[in-house]
Amino acid sequence: MTTRTVTVNVPFGAAATLQVGNVFETAKASLIAWNQARVTRKALANLSDAQLEDIGLTREYSF
Repeated sequence: MTTRTVTVNVPFGAAATLQVGNVFETAKASLIAWNQARVTRKALANLSDAQLEDIGLTREYSF
């Protein structure tokens, strides 16, 4: 197997711009995941104990 290294010249600041863009994409993905988890927790919190049991869950509190 042959490994090949390629060097590409990019305009000044392009790498920094890409890194900043990646930071925003990562933050956006994290925010979306957090919000989906929040919506799920809220929906489950609104279910009764019997409804939770029907779907195989129990209400447990951990402090």
